Amino acid sequence: MEKQRPVIIKYAICVGVELLIGFLVIWSKGFFAHSTAVNVQILADAFFVPGILMTLFAGFLYISGEGALIGIGFVLRNVVLAFVPMGRLKHEKYADYRARKLGSAKKRGSNCILITGLVFLLVGIVLTFVWYKNFSNMDLASMSL
Repeated sequence: MEKQRPVIIKYAICVGVELLIGFLVIWSKGFFAHSTAVNVQILADAFFVPGILMTLFAGFLYISGEGALIGIGFVLRNVVLAFVPMGRLKHEKYADYRARKLGSAKKRGSNCILITGLVFLLVGIVLTFVWYKNFSNMDLASMSL
């Protein structure tokens, strides 16, 4: 029987990955070399980018777990088997392949990727609104982009 990781560790790993992505966004834009307005934009990007990536990744995990990508795997498997000697002997019908794959699929009960992604996304949107309310009327020439 497999040990389950505590939920707090799953969330800590997700937040750590998102903070790493956010740090890379900040590092790539040079956070300390700009004005306050540009720094708020960079912070908004630093939360928005990992938030949207993790939310999309959670969505991809969901659709793949529901079996939406089984057809692609079936086609790729048959293409490879067409070039393997005696590969046609291992051919099976799509209905059998789908039943086998859905029977062996693991259902994941944790939504930590989705929840942390949505939290980071929300923080990024809030920071975008803060920038828009406080700094959008400034002259863009005065900001060093």
